[in-house]
Amino acid sequence: MEDILRSDSDSLTGKTAEYVRGLLVGEGSGHDWWHIYRVWKMSVRIAQEENANLLVVELAALLHDIADWKFHDGDEEVGPAKARAWLQSLMADEDVIAHVCQIVRDISYKGAGVATPMPTIEGQVVQDADRLDAVGAIGIARTFAYGGSKARAMYDPEQNPVLHQSFEQYKKGNGSTINHFYEKLLLLKERMNTATAKRLAQHRHRVMEEFLDEFYLEWEGEK
Repeated sequence: MEDILRSDSDSLTGKTAEYVRGLLVGEGSGHDWWHIYRVWKMSVRIAQEENANLLVVELAALLHDIADWKFHDGDEEVGPAKARAWLQSLMADEDVIAHVCQIVRDISYKGAGVATPMPTIEGQVVQDADRLDAVGAIGIARTFAYGGSKARAMYDPEQNPVLHQSFEQYKKGNGSTINHFYEKLLLLKERMNTATAKRLAQHRHRVMEEFLDEFYLEWEGEK
């Protein structure tokens, strides 16, 4: 653990990283500790380039999936509540707690037709890092891991993607894993907030496009 944490284990971020790792290690849907770890590291990278408050960014990155609504019957408040309880137990400043909880509450993608603005640069940084982990090679792997965990079809040529126009509609979506690329992943490049993330998203987006091209050729036995 010592070689993983960038902060001292007695610090606020160090204790939070150890806590979240204990909760999520071994989770099988693509929302495990290593997803948190990657978002954390990417958040730090973007925050340094975008001059964001590093403490808020690190804590929000570490806690952003502490209780994801996807695994709590669609409850959007359980994550912020759990993040608040943890940070209060460490006697963090209330301003920091409120800022982190706002990011945790608002970070999620909510459908193709639903705007998800982040009012602060810290929120924009963590949202971008989370979205970068949903695209590219890792994004492809995570998408199939999540689809498998939900017993979703890998692909159904007779089922069209749905561009959800409300969060409630998005929550109820049960399309194939390939459809998820069109319902979310391929839309994320244009939804990045920061210049840093917009730059990084270009390559990851191309990786997904190339994967889909290959997938369809193999599906039809053309390669």
